[in-house]
Amino acid sequence: MSLRPLISRHGLDDTLAWRADGPVSVRRFLAEASALACQLPAGDCLLNVCTDRYRFAVGFVAGLLAGKTSLQPASQSAETLAQIEVAHPGTICLRDAPFAAGTLPCVDFPDLSAVTPEEIREIPGIAAERVVAILFTSGSTGLPQAHRKTWGKLVDNAEAGARALGLVETPMNIVGTVPAQHSFGFESTFLLALHGGCRFWAGKPFYPQDIAAALAVVPPPRLLVTTPFHLSTLLAADIPLPPLDLLLSATAPLSADLAGRAEARCGAPVREIYGSTESGQLASRRTLAGPRWQLLPGVRLSSDGDQTCAEGGHVEGRVPLGDRIDCHDDGSFSLLGRHSDLINIAGKRTSLAWLDHQITSIAGVVDAAFFLPDDDSIDGVTRLTAFVVAPSLDRAQLLQALRQRIDPVFLPRPLSFVDSLPRNSTGKLPRQALLALHEARKPHD
Repeated sequence: MSLRPLISRHGLDDTLAWRADGPVSVRRFLAEASALACQLPAGDCLLNVCTDRYRFAVGFVAGLLAGKTSLQPASQSAETLAQIEVAHPGTICLRDAPFAAGTLPCVDFPDLSAVTPEEIREIPGIAAERVVAILFTSGSTGLPQAHRKTWGKLVDNAEAGARALGLVETPMNIVGTVPAQHSFGFESTFLLALHGGCRFWAGKPFYPQDIAAALAVVPPPRLLVTTPFHLSTLLAADIPLPPLDLLLSATAPLSADLAGRAEARCGAPVREIYGSTESGQLASRRTLAGPRWQLLPGVRLSSDGDQTCAEGGHVEGRVPLGDRIDCHDDGSFSLLGRHSDLINIAGKRTSLAWLDHQITSIAGVVDAAFFLPDDDSIDGVTRLTAFVVAPSLDRAQLLQALRQRIDPVFLPRPLSFVDSLPRNSTGKLPRQALLALHEARKPHD
């Protein structure tokens, strides 16, 4: 059984994280994780719902040291927690704020200020073959699905991401708007700190003023890990921002227009990461350099008809991908849309993602999403619906603008105006949340 270090590219006295009260060394971080590990009750699994990124990190490593597997659902709904309790009996919930955990036993994150870092003399190793985390899909196309991750592959994942983003040569201080439990936040904030030589900010800022404040606390060079939804909100706020060195986006397609405005506003390149919970991160690109993606070191793609699979490098096995992909001779690839997004109405084909892009590009639209309900036909004709946040527009104005952009067969029936969309903490719209909104709006529409 081979061992991989818990932390690499950092010495014990190097800074690993930034908290409100200052920098935290690797030595202190390990001391706090060791102290917490001794306080965790018996059980094979740890549901770590800490909202503070540093406390999540301490909890994750404490679980590792205590022999537990970290459960990381993207959704923390009652339904998801019930599934976890059935699939993983004996799970312990670690929290740092009030959290409705159902019948799961809970441990409140303790005060670890009295630990003695001097007792830590080395960085421990973890068995590469050990399953250390189970990540769950977001449920954007259905119920969340669980995926097991081994320590060795997670280390390879972080090292590949660091090389692709140029962080091996220039490690950065990371501020992330995405939760650490989510695969993107887990890989691009926490794992990049453990094995990419970076340091991370403890908080998870959401509002533009909080993001700006967090960036101001950490020294340069600065990396903002975010989503198109958070980035759009940040730019719309038009508030002063500290100098940035890199912006990294994922979880949804990033338009060239938004990337261009972000680069002009922040004076830093905008990169995207492509991947999934199932596969981990697979490729990256600079959005303004064109639509093609470059695979991360060691990763390979293979196609069988319309189905493309990822394997090699840090990918656990051979993983089918949910996107239609066009592979190019130079090793790059282009995305053609998600299999689940494809719709066919009256012999005409399009994707929900393309329709979303068209409606959100209309002036006055703050947010919007097309939706195809399960009962998607009336007299054999598919009926799309769309939810839109557009306070300054009325129905006639919006439909007129849509007619200039999309074929009439794809016009939403009904077009439903709402105050906000049920986006989760990464900006995604889980299908179950859209379905609930659809059912709630039926009497009004």
